[in-house]
Amino acid sequence: MKKKLIFSLTTLFLLAVSTVGMSAQTKHTFEIKDGNFVYDGKKTTIISGEMHYARIPHQYWRHRLQMMRGLGLNAVATYVFWNFHEPAPGEWDFTGDRNLAEYIKIAGEEGLMVILRPGPYVCAEWEFGGYPWWLQNVPGLELRRDNEQFLNYTNLYFKKLYEEVGHLQITKGGPIIMVQAENEFGSYVSQRKDIPLEEHRAYNAKVVKQLADAGFDAPKFTSDGSWLFEGGATPGALPTANGENNIEKLKEVVNQYNNGQGPYMVAEFYPGWLDHWVEKFPIVSATKIARQTEKYLQNDVSFNYYMVHGGTNFGFTSGANYDKKHDIQPDLTSYDYDAPITEAGWVTPKYDSIRNVIKHYVNYTIPNPPKAVDVIEIKDIKLKEADMLSEIKALKPVLNDHPLTFEQLNQGNGYVLYSTTINQPISGTLTIDGLRDYALVYVNGEKIGELNRYFNNYSLDIDIPLYATIDILVENMGRINYGANIIYNTKGIISPVKIGDQVIEGNWEMYPVPMDKVPALTKSEKAQKGIPALYTGTFDLKKVGDTFIDMEDWGKGIIFINGINIGRYWKVGPQQTLYIPGVWLKKGKNELVIFEQQNDKPHTTVSTVKVPVLQKLNLE
Repeated sequence: MKKKLIFSLTTLFLLAVSTVGMSAQTKHTFEIKDGNFVYDGKKTTIISGEMHYARIPHQYWRHRLQMMRGLGLNAVATYVFWNFHEPAPGEWDFTGDRNLAEYIKIAGEEGLMVILRPGPYVCAEWEFGGYPWWLQNVPGLELRRDNEQFLNYTNLYFKKLYEEVGHLQITKGGPIIMVQAENEFGSYVSQRKDIPLEEHRAYNAKVVKQLADAGFDAPKFTSDGSWLFEGGATPGALPTANGENNIEKLKEVVNQYNNGQGPYMVAEFYPGWLDHWVEKFPIVSATKIARQTEKYLQNDVSFNYYMVHGGTNFGFTSGANYDKKHDIQPDLTSYDYDAPITEAGWVTPKYDSIRNVIKHYVNYTIPNPPKAVDVIEIKDIKLKEADMLSEIKALKPVLNDHPLTFEQLNQGNGYVLYSTTINQPISGTLTIDGLRDYALVYVNGEKIGELNRYFNNYSLDIDIPLYATIDILVENMGRINYGANIIYNTKGIISPVKIGDQVIEGNWEMYPVPMDKVPALTKSEKAQKGIPALYTGTFDLKKVGDTFIDMEDWGKGIIFINGINIGRYWKVGPQQTLYIPGVWLKKGKNELVIFEQQNDKPHTTVSTVKVPVLQKLNLE
């Protein structure tokens, strides 16, 4: 009898918990009705900020979301990065920093609505615009168009994404109020005039249908420049205008494509701007942004700050732009974006200016922002040096008559060392027209120069003695993430290597160096000047906190902290420090590994500082 009573009480308790959960899941409603956003039956202005889970350690998600609430926002928008979750075909990862569902749940707990932007293309200054690199290996697949192979993969992606976060839509009791279909498709249409407009529209409509068929039943929207709605707007999705400051123009173009009514939203309102290596760090006026914010609020225009907090392109996640002048413009590791909340989650004057405006227009209490994470400084970490060129050449190579691309080597990111032996002496100009993207060239272990796609530098003079070895270490600096050239994104050496008019072929050795984890050293030779080196060091901490490693006196490379790739550095700037989140440090012993590609000067120590350096160009 006692066991039955316990069972009954347990059953009642579970029923009560289940009822409370069901009640919580049906608490809110959201719809687009009569030209308005309507939340819980009331007309609502969306005051959102873009912040990407993938650019922030998951331990800091709640802190950054609280920073957004402290700014006065009522929503957060985030892209979903397909390649972040499917690094290889059918291999999915939604754990740790990739736990998108947890990010969305925390946002809801902090009182924020969520705008989901799953693409499948996202741009975002992110590697390949969010596409998995391996799509380029699928026979017959054509990106971003009405192509059966491509749409088969996008369909699988949307279905998997729904499994992870579909239950978090507002229709199911979660905080997701809207889902974006595609992204800035109108600009792509304008650049791909070789594809009929009807095909573009068919593709865009299929993306909307795939999202719906997967189970995404929250309202859909598109996001384009106001002059690009013809190619980007699609039936079944609310058109929103990116970067549109003119209220009359905004309303005019939305009315044209939305049955003569609103709601009106600027899905990307830019309080800062993106940053490239070798180029000046752009600054956007706080006063200008505060005034435009007030203009939107005075006219019942919803908006989303892109970015409100940028975060960091850790590892090899940064993308690149393309223009004819530079061929490629690789993005910084830092995604600070001159946003209202800095890369490390600090309040800025821009934050204060925006907050002072918003508080006069909302009917809810704006909390104070949370305290910033503690910052520490680590002085003179002692380093040991190893010859990385020898380490690489100790690996087993792939052999072929001509150089293979990263993709042909089944490698997405990092480096490949191309090596060949020339039996006869030869002098002339070494030319690699298909260099993607940066290379250091060695003859018999001595550096003779570098090639660089940014500067359109594809050749150098070379003098090859009898029976000489040529080594070419090639770095993928990030795949193009925007524009028509996104379809040309293979990496490595993608053309014949020539000396003068002679094609060098017949005995190429290729050593894949993905750098997805810290290299295991087998030798202890010290690298010669100009030879790639691996610097290793340890340091002890009594207290952990955020910090910034100072690389201004170094050349070019990547850094691992306790096994985590925190990103690229490059002496040209404007970024001279790399952000180290305190949650990736630990009390006691910590390990640091630096892969220095150029190694033009020896290093025995490295230090960290408390303030980042993001605006210092160092051009020779």
